Amino acid sequence: MSKRSVLWIAFVVVHLGVAILGFTYPNQPMGDVYNVYEPWSGAFFHDGLFPVRDAYSGIVHDSYFGYVGIDTGWVYPQLAILPMLASWLFAWAGGYTIGWAVVVTLLDAAAFAVLIGRGRSNGRNAGAWFWLAFIALLGPVYVYRLEAVTVALSVAGILWLARRPWLGSALLAVATWIKVWPAALVGAALIALHRRWVVAASAAIVTVLVVVLVAAAGGGQYVFGFVGDQTTRSLQIESPVSSIYLWMYYVGVPTSGIGWDPNLLTFYVTGPGVDPVISVMTPLLGVGVLAVAGVGAWKKYRGATFGGLLPSLSLGLVLAFIVLNKVGSPQYIAWIVPPLVYGLVLDRGRWWKPATLALLIALATQIVYPLVYFNILIVDLGPLLVLTIRNILLVVLFVWTIVLLVRVPVHPQIAARRDHRVPPAPVTAD
Repeated sequence: MSKRSVLWIAFVVVHLGVAILGFTYPNQPMGDVYNVYEPWSGAFFHDGLFPVRDAYSGIVHDSYFGYVGIDTGWVYPQLAILPMLASWLFAWAGGYTIGWAVVVTLLDAAAFAVLIGRGRSNGRNAGAWFWLAFIALLGPVYVYRLEAVTVALSVAGILWLARRPWLGSALLAVATWIKVWPAALVGAALIALHRRWVVAASAAIVTVLVVVLVAAAGGGQYVFGFVGDQTTRSLQIESPVSSIYLWMYYVGVPTSGIGWDPNLLTFYVTGPGVDPVISVMTPLLGVGVLAVAGVGAWKKYRGATFGGLLPSLSLGLVLAFIVLNKVGSPQYIAWIVPPLVYGLVLDRGRWWKPATLALLIALATQIVYPLVYFNILIVDLGPLLVLTIRNILLVVLFVWTIVLLVRVPVHPQIAARRDHRVPPAPVTAD
């Protein structure tokens, strides 16, 4: 049996197994799919209405969800509705949730095919095995979240950047208009790719098309509504900074505790000084991203190659989005997959250790959510330790990645050639 066949068999087993686990795990690992994706998208087919069962009375009644991102504000960019709508095409197989799992599997399969090719590259095979192991260790929260769609698009996009920059950049831009985080990959490509004007032009074309289509549908005022929705959010319990407040709650610090946001369906922390921390996190995130980008730009200016720079720069930017984020949902961990896959494709020897640490982070995340999530809400010591260790490992991976970025080899002769400082070759007689 060929390596390619074994990889595809593993692909089916992992996706089928993780999809089934979603139906058996506690704490609703598929909750986003049937609680929000289904009514949001279903309302598009019923004049903005979708039937909802009252949790207390059990009575089903039509609720108005509107056309999210068009006639109402939305937490996501507008293209996020597309995979949600596409899932209805497969709902006949057993309901909307299964339809969602089918869409995710098909998108992953397309990106997986791009990744492994004919199965003859050891680097590509290593990247494929890492991706499958990561999905298995992260569990149902990978399949049953919007992140899975953007990861698949980003894996294909980042692989195509070097040889098909127009297509690769377009896929990353589309992914950004589904969930904002792939903007980190677009930014890394703008810095690392020599033909950065292609990245800028491709992303601009996608953005203009989205804005025009949304405006034509009557949603011009909501095109960038997701930006404000994110900046006003509280500290979600899973984010690294929230671990401080969870420990305050555990030791009994006055005013510390956990609250519930019914609009965003998330738990957040409270405690002394939490409001100033909330207000500073978004600027801190911006500063962190700019600092990482600045190091990458300096490396590029000094002559770093695209292949040498992109993996560490893109992973550094993505981890800045995670480590300095005040939200920190468990599915955010999936963002690190595309940069690590690309790093393994190019240089397994350099990237297998960070990839291994990423797998440990994925496993700890699955333990946190959904397995012991309820115990975290009541701040049991064991689950709190697991979450804290997971967040510490994220910080370690972030620092490790910055070290790798700083150590990216530079080639002064490339920089000199760019600046036209290389003297002409001497003329010799024939």
